Amino acid sequence: MTKGQRAVVAGALSALGLLGLPAWANAEEAASAAVPEINGADTAFVMVSAALVMLMTPGLGLFYGGMVRRKNVLATFQQSFVLLGVVALQWVLFGYSLAFSPDVYHGLIGGLDYVGLNNVGFAPNADYAATIPHQLFMVFQLMFAVITPALISGAFAERMKFSAYILFTLLWATFVYDPVCHWVWSPNGWIKGLGALDFAGGLVVHIISGIAALCCVLVMGKRKGLGNEDMHPHNLTMTAIGTGILWFGWFGFNAGSALAANASAVAAFVNTNTAAAAATVSWSLIEYLHKGKATVLGTCTGAVAGLVAITPAAGFVTPLGALIIGLLVCGVCYSAILLKSKLGYDDSLDVFGVHGVGGIFGAVAIGFLAKAGISANPAGLFYGNASLLTAQVLSVAAAATYSFIVTFGILKLVDALVGLRVTEEEEEIGLDLTQHGERGYIMGAGEFLGGLPDQVHPAVAIKKAVPVEYSVTV
Repeated sequence: MTKGQRAVVAGALSALGLLGLPAWANAEEAASAAVPEINGADTAFVMVSAALVMLMTPGLGLFYGGMVRRKNVLATFQQSFVLLGVVALQWVLFGYSLAFSPDVYHGLIGGLDYVGLNNVGFAPNADYAATIPHQLFMVFQLMFAVITPALISGAFAERMKFSAYILFTLLWATFVYDPVCHWVWSPNGWIKGLGALDFAGGLVVHIISGIAALCCVLVMGKRKGLGNEDMHPHNLTMTAIGTGILWFGWFGFNAGSALAANASAVAAFVNTNTAAAAATVSWSLIEYLHKGKATVLGTCTGAVAGLVAITPAAGFVTPLGALIIGLLVCGVCYSAILLKSKLGYDDSLDVFGVHGVGGIFGAVAIGFLAKAGISANPAGLFYGNASLLTAQVLSVAAAATYSFIVTFGILKLVDALVGLRVTEEEEEIGLDLTQHGERGYIMGAGEFLGGLPDQVHPAVAIKKAVPVEYSVTV
């Protein structure tokens, strides 16, 4: 607020005093206090946090890309990376407005006040973050909107058309992510009104994406050759690097959600690392006891499971509470992944088992372990308040049910419009060539694409899949 603007407001406040109404002793100081001021430290902190969260999306691409077969590595990476463009535009044009503009109907969805970022300026919006520019809050939330649908892609890796993926993502972001974001984080959102807590995206990010992932694999079916072909990860070094980037970015994801450089951010930072560390050790130990070896893939999966579970609780629990969450979530997620084969669904990269189940565990754990006052939050059951646990369970059930039902409808619509799956021949050749006309690796003489059927000569397959400028002589 400029000095002139403060003087105008000060005059109005002084006039109230002349009318016998309550007035400030120093009206100009009162005017300054009444309008949020930008805090430089908070602004710098959230800018860095937003950049860290942005880095998580290509990090996720590496994490997922290393776990698929090499003929699908670029396609899998692209399913994360491309959303930095696609979802970012959706968010600027209308997604942010649906999620965060003033309420339209009973806490269900935002209006169109912020379409094209209209009315989203540099002055702080006190409803969300009173010490940083409104546009900065918007772009921080944009990074969450980008990575959430990217998480789903790991479930149907190696079998969805790229055109179908883009259409599905736009519809899902609009009709699932944006409404749930409004329910949980808008001041008038109905889940917020229940008293449910979600510090950095247990409900908004992990639960709805994990449940959507389960719906996707049930609708799309299994990968061709599952159980008969070698589908082991092709490059676990890539996955490990991706895990490190995710862990690094998660400090911005969780600590940045305090939206200020304050004690709440410090608590979230410490809890994030503590839960991830505990889960890394816990998963490795479980795997060693179960299989006799602690694998790199298991260690990476454990770290991510711990990061997922602490996300909703990061600013609400003590470090000991974070440690407990990290230790216990691995047993739950490990069991969920073991059940996958018994239940017969093909979640390629265990998105439901880690993000869906881990997110649910973390959201419910708040109801037990939340300690009052860390981030102006109520206590949980272990500190004498059972009502928070009830609110957490209701919010999880509502968000999960909504995500599954709407995702199912979107999948059916996309299938009717463009078809969901690539053809069997394209799946055998690989999505790198058939969807993008590229290969992740240069192959040596006599070395062909893994997964090609014996009866298909590699030269024929490559000729069908690759543009002229990419063709090779065999």
